[in-house]
Amino acid sequence: MLEGKAVIVETDMLQNMQQNAVDLASKALDFFDVTEATEIGRFIKKDFDSTYGPGWQCIVGTDFGSFVTHCHGCFIYFCIGSLAVLLFKGSAGPDQTQANHCSSLEGVKA
Repeated sequence: MLEGKAVIVETDMLQNMQQNAVDLASKALDFFDVTEATEIGRFIKKDFDSTYGPGWQCIVGTDFGSFVTHCHGCFIYFCIGSLAVLLFKGSAGPDQTQANHCSSLEGVKA
């Protein structure tokens, strides 16, 4: 596992979901090497899909940019050491029905 505590950079998730995301990333780092970013992302995504419903996307790495539209309350960007994790539940766009409360987040740079 990478040394260091998780640092949450940006989120709109409830505290328990945030903790779950960080715990899953730490657990993934126990199973996979830090260079296996795709496997780490798959591990986190599959658990979130199972726990919170389908549609989650997870990007893991040390250097990436993003511009995503996500459902309200379903976004977290955090770092553990030099590894960045972007986890969000996707949305088709901001014109969704009010029941789907989605928001656009400007780019996050790892």
